[in-house]
Amino acid sequence: MQPAKDIRAVVVGLGASGLAAVRFLHGLGARVSVSESRPETRIAGDNLALLRRLGVALETGGHTTGFFAGAELVVPSPGVPLDLPVLKYAAAQGAAIAGELALAAGRIRVPVVGVTGSNGKTTVTSLLGDLLRAGGRRVFVGGNIGTPLLNYLQDPGGIEVVVLELSSFQLELSGTFRPDVALFLNLSPDHLDRHGSMERYGAAKRRIFANQGPGDIAIVGADDPLVMAAAVTTAGTVLRFGRSPRVEARVTESGVSLTGSFAGEKVNETYDLRKTRLASAVNRLNAAAAILAARSLGCRPGSCRTGLAGYTPPGHRMAVVAEIDGVLFVDDSKGTNTGAVAAALASCRGPVVLIGGGRDKGSDFTLLRPAVERHVRRLVLIGEAADAMAAALGSLVPVSRADSMEDAVSRAAAAARPGDTVLLSPGCASFDMFTGYAERGRIFQQAVADLRRTLRVASGERL
Repeated sequence: MQPAKDIRAVVVGLGASGLAAVRFLHGLGARVSVSESRPETRIAGDNLALLRRLGVALETGGHTTGFFAGAELVVPSPGVPLDLPVLKYAAAQGAAIAGELALAAGRIRVPVVGVTGSNGKTTVTSLLGDLLRAGGRRVFVGGNIGTPLLNYLQDPGGIEVVVLELSSFQLELSGTFRPDVALFLNLSPDHLDRHGSMERYGAAKRRIFANQGPGDIAIVGADDPLVMAAAVTTAGTVLRFGRSPRVEARVTESGVSLTGSFAGEKVNETYDLRKTRLASAVNRLNAAAAILAARSLGCRPGSCRTGLAGYTPPGHRMAVVAEIDGVLFVDDSKGTNTGAVAAALASCRGPVVLIGGGRDKGSDFTLLRPAVERHVRRLVLIGEAADAMAAALGSLVPVSRADSMEDAVSRAAAAARPGDTVLLSPGCASFDMFTGYAERGRIFQQAVADLRRTLRVASGERL
């Protein structure tokens, strides 16, 4: 969808993505309105002032069909459910329904990398940005990672490569958007409360390949049969990463081994990750994907190694918080689906006391049974999904319920033995108890710090 001057456009949702869409469309000369489900009292004053300054009409407290009458273009923010009655009404009246990727399609004049998958998107996206910067490139890193793509279009500022984390929500309305390099990392059940089925969720993810041509590159996780099945939908050149020997980027015990042809040069390279922050089994896979993308874009091996050595993963992803009396406490608050929890458990040393639970996203928690049976000593559950998780997993391990994160940490510490890991990897969204996964992780970390302080005081140790 290429919006034109004077087109009547309605943006749905006034988060960061919605605000970026308002600025972008207004800059093109569109007549922009905003429909927001929150009451006006919950909208930041600066945002209200911006809308007034731009002359943007605003409805708050819900969405009405009358507000959408005459709309030629409707732009839902990624978190807005696509089954809203007003969206169906607008489409029936002839309006185009387009997301930010569709608006950007055809407007980006530099190479574009898109990264999707159920887990690891943020790590791979941010790592790839670091590898390219280490090679001297000016890089825009955005999308689902935090900075809307439309912000870049308003100020390209000499950027040489655009790297985007792409969620299934964004890809659903991606239109003719075409990444030069598309990464599909893995696929496990997530967001089924929105998509309704794994097939529809997977179909949304597969859209990252939909518009690729013969000159493009598709990078796929070879260990995931669902991802490999999706790879046949691209017209681009397929490069694979994983643990199999028959891949271009093979994950080893020490790092990544790269073979193949890049920029017309046959290579046989090794990347030792043992002294980096990417040494875990999960992050070696993430590194393999990022290295493939960086080398495909012409980043030299030395620059890649510099970027790998200096990289610090985003917070709340298998972050070691403390070791107390021989028990390791690990914050994986970003583990919000069953695939992420299974991967986290496989990365832990020794038996695990797992803190799980939160707001269910339509997950089938029985998928965790093999990983729980193999790795977990005790399950400590919080939040709305506690009963569902207990029903699915309680026959395998003892289960405790906690009223708060502080209570969960206390119960987990009491159950743990020297050599164990207390792991926060909830397998659920956080919004029943917290403002987001970051707050959940911070409160976990604070509870661990308080526990250590209490134990030191009890032992008479001077703080």
